[in-house]
Amino acid sequence: MQAVRTKNRAFSLIELVIVVVILGIIGAIAIPRMSRGAAGAADSAVMADIATLRNAIEMYRAEHNGAFPTDDTTITNQLTQFTDTAGAAQAAKDATHVYGPYLHAIPRLKVGAQLGKNGVSAVDGTATAGWIYLSATGKIYANTAVGVADQNGIDYRDY
Repeated sequence: MQAVRTKNRAFSLIELVIVVVILGIIGAIAIPRMSRGAAGAADSAVMADIATLRNAIEMYRAEHNGAFPTDDTTITNQLTQFTDTAGAAQAAKDATHVYGPYLHAIPRLKVGAQLGKNGVSAVDGTATAGWIYLSATGKIYANTAVGVADQNGIDYRDY
């Protein structure tokens, strides 16, 4: 009888080391790209939220004879409820409160120290506000410190 030779088949140590090195190279390339993508998503979300707020303010202005929402304490109600020609807000629509609502809710800030806050203030750096609104000009911007910038170096306040 002939003896049957069986050869154990397995990966050698060198083959395993090569696979680990290749996976390490792929990880070193992919991880920084994915983290930049997450930062870019937050930047895009802030830009979209500011555009939404500015569009709502402009729609309010168009329906209220060129007047902006009155101030930072009433802008939330004026944009999320029904209003009359003078800008008085209420939750239910009736014969005089026929304008709006322009938003379901004020969006939450996606970046910076006020992350997750959706309040509106006229004063920079207010701890409870995610947005700063200037009623004289209708300008609204993110409540972030000067110098807090996106991945391209653009200050969030300048969006």
